[in-house]
Amino acid sequence: MVEFKKYSLNIKGRLVEIDRPLVMGIVNATPDSFYDSSRVLAPEAIAARVSDMIEQGADIIDIGACSTRPGAEVATEQQEMERLNIAVDAARQAAGDNVLISIDTYRASVARHCVEQLGADIINDISGGDLDHDMNTTVAKLQVPYIVMHMRGTPATMQQLTHYDDVAAEVLEELARKIDTLHQLGVNDVIADPGFGFAKNLEQNYRLLSCLEAFHALEVPLLVGVSRKSMIQKVLNCTANEALNGTTVVNTIAMMKGAHIIRVHDVKAAVEARTLVSFTRNQ
Repeated sequence: MVEFKKYSLNIKGRLVEIDRPLVMGIVNATPDSFYDSSRVLAPEAIAARVSDMIEQGADIIDIGACSTRPGAEVATEQQEMERLNIAVDAARQAAGDNVLISIDTYRASVARHCVEQLGADIINDISGGDLDHDMNTTVAKLQVPYIVMHMRGTPATMQQLTHYDDVAAEVLEELARKIDTLHQLGVNDVIADPGFGFAKNLEQNYRLLSCLEAFHALEVPLLVGVSRKSMIQKVLNCTANEALNGTTVVNTIAMMKGAHIIRVHDVKAAVEARTLVSFTRNQ
């Protein structure tokens, strides 16, 4: 087990310490996300989901309104905005200011709207700026923490772009270049996500997991998002609905390797795993 490296995030002038792994609860304000139990559209359902996550110990609520699973119909910018207007308002009413709100979007205009008009705290971009070249300068102006994920191509093409000579080294290098660009633009708080399941095959996903310690060389917090994904389903021969136990195992491995944020559908299980990992680390 590696030593946990502490960081802090500047959230609108308030320092948030990452002195233990943070649990990020997923709220999908979409009709077609890959895990159907995570889909919530009505404001009452969103508020109830967020309230449950907070009660279970979530530190961050990550709200997305444009599905990025392969084959999903891409929401228009207007559809994404309308869904987020409802979802973020409902989440903020349920969460108050005690929990951070992250927006899962690759569109710079959506990011700007959610931060400036809806009070979002963090931007989580699956493309790391590749799908909207205005994103880097936008987050620099907004001065909010930015999650830069590794992906190649688009959600529709990414699974044809899985050739790597050394997946860990190449993902690390590509993230390092993006982080350097962001720092040069004045983005101080960057979080790196290796992008499990995005332009990686099964073996490559587990190679990344086994080499996760190497990503601490980026000197930024690390986010791991594996919740109920096919990399777990395929190994265990189970469905997304049956993948909670596998998800908890992989999240535990990630936290033992020093992950700073765990993005999950199931907050209670992740919080319990964190408690046990932290207790073991402190012995």
